[in-house]
Amino acid sequence: MRDNAKVPVIETGAGIVHTYFHASGDLAIGKAVIDNAKTRRVSVCNALDCLVIDPSRLQDLPELVETLGAKGVELFADEEAFSSLENKYPANLLHKANADSFGTEFLAMKMAVKTVTGLAEALEHIATYSSKHSEAIIAADEEAVNTFLLSVDAAAVYANTSTAFTDGAQFGLGAEIGISTQKLHARGPMALAELTSYKWIVKGNGQVRS
Repeated sequence: MRDNAKVPVIETGAGIVHTYFHASGDLAIGKAVIDNAKTRRVSVCNALDCLVIDPSRLQDLPELVETLGAKGVELFADEEAFSSLENKYPANLLHKANADSFGTEFLAMKMAVKTVTGLAEALEHIATYSSKHSEAIIAADEEAVNTFLLSVDAAAVYANTSTAFTDGAQFGLGAEIGISTQKLHARGPMALAELTSYKWIVKGNGQVRS
């Protein structure tokens, strides 16, 4: 459709979803949110594909993903994350990441883990691999939260909550038709209103404009 359309179209695209665990992230919140975003329904476009983590919190990574291991989620971790998880995550579920691990919509019990040096690199990684669907940050630092929410180019951005909420019904739109990942004109979950046009009907009784 993108290659052949001769008129503007609304595209409902793939969801390559990230959650960034900031240096100030709350461990209990992060553990619950990551589990829900990844395992609630793995086959939907708002499911988590890549956990991005600050190196200062790598010691917490095994606990952050503990529930995922119990549920059978395969992890594809970069070198730093792999070292943190080795012997602390089921060996049969832990793999070293490669170039294809990032920017992949898994739609399965699989997730990538990427270590970044801070917020700026997290934003850079997300900008490189995001499909502009749903992105989240786990952080107590309000400045970091606000920077993330304002900087990330996505249809839905979250702070300290699960990307599983990207859904027409959850947004109060009724039955969802799709989720637009672009900016013409509808963005995010769409219902019937987003697919209708309108016209102006003006009735008068001889009025003129001065």
